[in-house]
Amino acid sequence: MKYPDFDELTIKEIKDYTKDLETDDSLIELANILSEDERKGVKRIAKKLKNKLAKKEAVIAKWVNMNSLQEKLESNGYQAVIGIDEAGRGPLAGPVVAAAVLLDSTKPIYGLDDSKKLSREKREKLLEEIKKKAKVGIGQASSKEIDKYNIREATFAAMKRAVKNLLPQLEEKPDLLLVDGNTVIPDLKIDQKAVIDGDAKINSIAAASIAAKVSRDQIIFEYAEEYPEYNFKSNKGYGTAEHIAALEEHGSSPIHRKSFGRVPK
Repeated sequence: MKYPDFDELTIKEIKDYTKDLETDDSLIELANILSEDERKGVKRIAKKLKNKLAKKEAVIAKWVNMNSLQEKLESNGYQAVIGIDEAGRGPLAGPVVAAAVLLDSTKPIYGLDDSKKLSREKREKLLEEIKKKAKVGIGQASSKEIDKYNIREATFAAMKRAVKNLLPQLEEKPDLLLVDGNTVIPDLKIDQKAVIDGDAKINSIAAASIAAKVSRDQIIFEYAEEYPEYNFKSNKGYGTAEHIAALEEHGSSPIHRKSFGRVPK
């Protein structure tokens, strides 16, 4: 690649030149060239470029590592392996939401991880990419269903609905479901495998974790407009001190889980 004569450029001009460059193999060549410059400011730019490249390499390595189990399963004959996770088991209000995701291994999505480890901005950005490159099914169970059955059974219902909503998008029936946690979904005629901490170990489950979390947040933010006294936009239905105080003052709303101990009947 042909570069400008950096000796003729100011540090600011070099900084402007490098700020929007793609993080690819040519970046290390450029960083090495700039490292030879005697100006400390240029050396700092070179160091930042190397750090940027190292971060990308780490993200790629994470994708590869978190794809290893799925690739092993595929090599054993499984063709359509679905990742499943949920969001919202613990809150005092709102639905529990589940997602089922089929990734395309030829279309990597770098940065997937347990949704709890990611910022809201990062989750939302990743979900946009997930929807473009993968197939996603979302399911939910309402607070009334949680009260009627219990959170465990309602979570299974949400997961089943997520799978059901994914199926029409698939060319063939899934061979295997990888379910985050230590329990598989009952009464499903599809092979399953429970994976403890799967959202931090397997890309498809991590993608499902993100899809479920962002989808539930969107639902609870809508409820925040309808029930502003509980400040759902901040607590997302979880039992924060502020939320408990609001329950004591206003009582419960139609979306609160009356079967949960801290929620007034």
